[in-house]
Amino acid sequence: MPGTKRFQHVIETPEPGEWELSGYEAAVPITEKSNPLTRDLDKADAKKIVQLLGQCDAEIFQEEGQALPAYQRLYSESVLNTMVQVAGKVQEVLKEPDGGLVVLSGGGTSGRMAFLMSVSFNQLMKGLGQKPLYTYLISGGDRSVVASRERTEDSALHGIEELKKVAAGKKRVIVIGISVGLSAPFVAGQMDYCMDNTAVFLPVLVGFNPVSMARNDPIEDWNSTFRQVAERMQKMQEKQEAFVLNPAVGPEGLSGSSRMKGGSATKILLETLLLAAHKTVDQGITTSQRYLLEILRTFERAHQVTYSQSSKIAMLMKQVTTSLEKKGHVHLVGWQTLGIIAIMDGVECIHTFGADFRDIRGFLIGDHSDMFNKKAELINQGPQFSFSQEDFLTSILPSLKDIDAVIFIFTLDGKRNDNLPEVQALVEQVKEKTANIQALVHSTVGQSFPPPLKKLFPSIIHITWPLLFFEYEGTFVQKFQRELSTKWILNTVSTGAHVLLGKILQNYMLDLRIGNSKLFWRALAMLQRFSGQSKARCFESLLQAIHFPQLLSDEIRAAPISRHVHIAHEKEKVLPLALLSLLLRCSIQEALSHLAAAPSVCEVIRSALAGPGQKRSADALETFQPAGQ
Repeated sequence: MPGTKRFQHVIETPEPGEWELSGYEAAVPITEKSNPLTRDLDKADAKKIVQLLGQCDAEIFQEEGQALPAYQRLYSESVLNTMVQVAGKVQEVLKEPDGGLVVLSGGGTSGRMAFLMSVSFNQLMKGLGQKPLYTYLISGGDRSVVASRERTEDSALHGIEELKKVAAGKKRVIVIGISVGLSAPFVAGQMDYCMDNTAVFLPVLVGFNPVSMARNDPIEDWNSTFRQVAERMQKMQEKQEAFVLNPAVGPEGLSGSSRMKGGSATKILLETLLLAAHKTVDQGITTSQRYLLEILRTFERAHQVTYSQSSKIAMLMKQVTTSLEKKGHVHLVGWQTLGIIAIMDGVECIHTFGADFRDIRGFLIGDHSDMFNKKAELINQGPQFSFSQEDFLTSILPSLKDIDAVIFIFTLDGKRNDNLPEVQALVEQVKEKTANIQALVHSTVGQSFPPPLKKLFPSIIHITWPLLFFEYEGTFVQKFQRELSTKWILNTVSTGAHVLLGKILQNYMLDLRIGNSKLFWRALAMLQRFSGQSKARCFESLLQAIHFPQLLSDEIRAAPISRHVHIAHEKEKVLPLALLSLLLRCSIQEALSHLAAAPSVCEVIRSALAGPGQKRSADALETFQPAGQ
């Protein structure tokens, strides 16, 4: 029965929220809705921000409620059954590895998650003396792992061409396409291609909206919408020729910011499914819900352990905010796969908050020679693509200033190849340049922090993990827990810092950079929400802000969305300019002057919203129809 607690939860999950009610922003996909928990995020202090975002992350583990519509959740019978079925298909490939391949694919955050998980599961197979069977695809290629290249996910044909290359000569290929909002054309094309070639390919779609909420506007280089592709997959699921895994995990704490809960839920769902498949195939048995639940509970435990450090996370948030306020830079220096999490967090601040790529940057310390498909794509591509230990030592360390912050992310577990003397040497070098350093350290019960290293840090977030008694997958469960915990902390800190810097209005990303069609439609929906004006008028204002100082012509108005995105991607403050122009009924030039004179983007917008003649605010606009729905 919906609403009954079937599982003994590790954490106290929130009761099903207001967002589940059928009338709540009914026309808006779940992944784009405003989360009622964080409506006043912009008024919160650091401590409150951590609490609110922690509650949003806990919604991942909620069960179905009695409210209508009762969305299927991660713990729903239907979702667990589908996970068992997909794990069975993965087992078939693991049993007969010759000619087999598991491809994890996505754009942006989803593609970076695909990269991380393919690295992890190939490491697992190598550790067992098996031939690695995983690969990843990310729209825009390897450069998109370490830099913001969101626009590349808009091509279905690009997705298909990349899939054909990696699958050439293979006999059985499972393609796990990740699109948090069920919206990325890069993934839609691949899923469609797989359904046309079922003799070789099995498509698995992962996202966090119901199929009825999948994006339904035309894809420029394709003949189906994403929703049509997903509906076709649902029909083929009856014969197990395709699968859709799309539990609802609730709206993001920051509306539409799928790097956060969407990325975390992707990691939790797929690592659970794949790890269960590996464990059971090696034991010669089939996967069951019991195995899935054992692993899911370890991720719940990770939430509990992580957010027990809330006060220290809030302190780190304030430290990062101060550096950014003073125009300093924040460097996230992580060892092994924790470095990948650091890179992801920094890259995603660029399009989410309109940040400069130097504001928050991640670096991967340690050997990454066998991680990338085409490492050559990253060499000598310029500072935006710098991410390695050598890059940090040659281009960052010499120019570090007092106002810069450096966060070191590592584990105390010697078995994880962390070289603590190397950590200490790097910390000592950095400390000569700035005292503004912090450690985010993971250890298992019984491991001690070497005193000489501990003394170097004025502040430490030390997360101690309980011992795990999994014979087979214990090391990897620990690794996954630590990665997820690091992701939650870094996401919370970087999001909270931008909230405190005045970049957020209520719980909306007011200063996002329009890097692809999804972000274009999101910007248009926000203009409708906050101005209360017609879709046509908002569309006109958005185009004016994108193409300024050029005047709009009929040719520009009729251009495909890709052309507008191409220009918008290189510009700052597009959305605030368009919104100010609508609220103040002024030109883009005048809006530019208002923005230049204001202490922050949100302050000038708040003032405009409170001005005479503004009868509607976001709270009053619960039923607008976003473009493409």
